[in-house]
Amino acid sequence: MCFECENPERSGYLERLRDGVAERGWLVQGVESSGSYPPWAYTIGLSGYGLPELVVTGLPTLEAAGLLNDLAGHSLHASPPSPGERVPLRDGSVIEAVPLAEPSAHLVFAVALYGTGIRALQLVHADSQGRFPWSPDYRDGRGGQPVLGVRDGA
Repeated sequence: MCFECENPERSGYLERLRDGVAERGWLVQGVESSGSYPPWAYTIGLSGYGLPELVVTGLPTLEAAGLLNDLAGHSLHASPPSPGERVPLRDGSVIEAVPLAEPSAHLVFAVALYGTGIRALQLVHADSQGRFPWSPDYRDGRGGQPVLGVRDGA
């Protein structure tokens, strides 16, 4: 976890987040890997537009931020992906949108700004062979992308 996440007196950080969201429309909060937990990142600010926040696990911070920023911008101008929808990306990879079971357990700062009733979608990415984490062959059995919700129809 990051210092800001663990710091009980984080009002200064929350104010910077509010200012950033007001200026840019949304922000991306990265969370570093820790022990056996891979890195992950999520948007803060889409809730202010009545949209679900977006989450990515298991990608390096800059790659996660790029994906989240692209999909957040698309969500504001069109709509976010629907749960279960598979979306092809420009680089040829594919993501599937999975609703988070309990966003308030994972999106600490989005909850701090918008409350526990926020919604969120995880952008679950396929590996280089097109397999998703629910496949036993995902990344040749090496895992590395926790899925924080339950797939539609799964």
